[in-house]
Amino acid sequence: MGKSKRYKITLIPGDGVGPEIVNITRNIIDRLGVGIEWEEVEAGEIAIEKYGTPLPESVIESIQRNKVALKGPITTPIGSGFRSINVTLRKKFDLYACVRPCKVYPNTKSLYPNVDIVVIRENTEDLYSGVEFDIGTAEAKQIISLSNNAIPEDAAITIKFISRRGSERIVRFAFEYAKKCNRKKVTVVTKANIMKYTDGLFLQVARQIAPLYPEIVYEEMLIDNLCMQLVQKPHLYDVLVLPNLYGDIVSDLCAGIVGGLGMAPGANIGDEIAIFEPTHGSAPKYKGMNKVNPTATILSAKLMLEHLGEYEAAYSLEKAVIKTLQEGKKLTYDLGGGSTNIEFAEEILRNLELFL
Repeated sequence: MGKSKRYKITLIPGDGVGPEIVNITRNIIDRLGVGIEWEEVEAGEIAIEKYGTPLPESVIESIQRNKVALKGPITTPIGSGFRSINVTLRKKFDLYACVRPCKVYPNTKSLYPNVDIVVIRENTEDLYSGVEFDIGTAEAKQIISLSNNAIPEDAAITIKFISRRGSERIVRFAFEYAKKCNRKKVTVVTKANIMKYTDGLFLQVARQIAPLYPEIVYEEMLIDNLCMQLVQKPHLYDVLVLPNLYGDIVSDLCAGIVGGLGMAPGANIGDEIAIFEPTHGSAPKYKGMNKVNPTATILSAKLMLEHLGEYEAAYSLEKAVIKTLQEGKKLTYDLGGGSTNIEFAEEILRNLELFL
C-alpha cells in the first residue's frame, strides 16, 4: 500500500506450531506493505535450551523498546515449573485488558449465524494473580487460623483479589471500546451474588461507570447464567466485560461457538504496550505438520494493524480471509478441508491482491 510510516514490531515465534503460523502471518502482513520491521526474539522451549530461561531479558527489552509485539503460542507447564510466560508478560507490562473477538466467519463449524461477540477480560488480578500457598506453609497455616476452621488443614490456598482501580480501568476500557467500535451493548459478568466483596466490588464499579455512557445499553449477568445463555442465544450479546478467570473460560466458550480456537484472535493491551497473539495453545503434537489453522494468528495481526491505526490494511486483510473462507478451495482440517496451512495461506495471499 506504499505507506511512508515505519513500525518496528517485536516478533515472538513461540513453541510447537507457533513458528509455522507466525511465519505464515508475517509473510501475509509483509505483503500489505504497511512498513513493518520485525525484531525477532526467542521465548519458550527454544529459549530454555539456549539461555536457561523461557523468558530471556532480551525479549523484555525488545517489547519495552517497540511497544508492540506479535506473539505465537508458548507452552505452559501444567502443575509445576515456570509460571506462564503469558501471565508474566501481562504482569510485567501491566497489560490489563485482554480483548478476544469471537465472530462467525463463512465456512466455519458454527451452529449459529450472526454471532459477533467481543470478550474483554481483566488481565492482571483475580485468581490468576499467582498468590498461592502450598499445603503446610506458614502462610497457609495463618490463613487457615484466620478462617475459623472453615478451611481444612490439608488445603492448598489461592487468594482472589479484585481492586477498585483494576475494575475501573477494565470496565472503562470496555465502554470506550464499545463507543469506538459502534457497539450497542456492554454486559458486565460476575458472581456477585456469592462473592459479595470481590465480584461485588467489580459490579459496584461497573454500575458507577455505566451512566457515563448513556448511548450504550448496560446489562448485568451472573457467570453461570451467561454460559447457559451463550449456548442458547449467543447472538444477543455484544461486548462482555469480566474478571480474569471468567474471561478466560468464557472466551474459549465463545471461540467454540464461532468455530473453534483456530478462529479466535487475541490482544493484551496496556496503557503503553500491546501484545497480540492467538487464543489457542502451542499444540506440540502438530508441530512440523503444517496442519494447524493460522487464522487466529492472522486475525490477531489484524487487531495489531488496527492498534497501529492502519485500518485500511486491517480491512483488506480481513476481506481476504473472508473471501478465502467463502470460496472454500483450500481449507485446513478444522474447517472441513484437507489442505495444509501453507496452502490456505497462499489462497489468502492470492485473494489479498484483489483488495490492495
